Amino acid sequence: MIWPWRRTSRRKLARIAIEGPIAAGTRTRVVKALREVEQRQCPALLLRIDSPGGTVGDSQEIHAAIGRLRAKGCRVVASFGNISASGGVYVGVAAEQIVANPGSITGSIGVILRGNNLSRLLERIGIQFETVKSGLYKDILSPDRALTGAERTLLQELIDSSYGQFVAAVAQGRGLDEATVRGFADGRVFSGAQALELGLVDALGDEESARRLACELAGLDPEKTRPLEFGKPKKGIGGLIPGRSALARLGDALRLELAWSGQPLWLHRP
Repeated sequence: MIWPWRRTSRRKLARIAIEGPIAAGTRTRVVKALREVEQRQCPALLLRIDSPGGTVGDSQEIHAAIGRLRAKGCRVVASFGNISASGGVYVGVAAEQIVANPGSITGSIGVILRGNNLSRLLERIGIQFETVKSGLYKDILSPDRALTGAERTLLQELIDSSYGQFVAAVAQGRGLDEATVRGFADGRVFSGAQALELGLVDALGDEESARRLACELAGLDPEKTRPLEFGKPKKGIGGLIPGRSALARLGDALRLELAWSGQPLWLHRP
């Protein structure tokens, strides 16, 4: 039953953009937008992804929300922009179809956890940490000492567990064997053209190509149907401050650099 006051968009194509690192703010915005798409009963969703990756839990929650939307009958097509790597791939494989530009940067399927051992530097400048802890592993990855063998084993088991979840999600979403996914899921990146050969994407094309595909899957007229935007990021007062846009671009560049260095790409929070 559809209540008379509930707005519906049965003949509308929804669009949600995921841009930048995937963290708590992105997850909250996107999951809320996906619920709105479901409530409006949009028959199709164009998911535009331009992200270097993000945290495990946030990527998994968006992935699960897309799955719930598809279970309601919504056709979902992902469009990979300039970059859709690591957590961006995890989100993207929840879609029914994926379209990437030939030069899109994608892949980076893997998990990484990094710490810094600054013990020699700290010793040289005369700084020593005094640690009181409740358990043997509470100060794991502390910068004032190296990992013990037991700590390294524990963290490797954590990484292997998360990696197995990632591989399983890609295999299920792309209809591939897990062994096949593990063959290329070693952290390397691919162009969109290479991803097509591996079965990581379905077709090469721009966002317009993805829009038309989403319309066709849902039985909408591609010539007459334009996307209805959901989940636009809110603009704060910071946008009124002179020079803020330049600072924002610098922040984006720094986050991207951190992502490529591996630190927040999948396991760590940016």
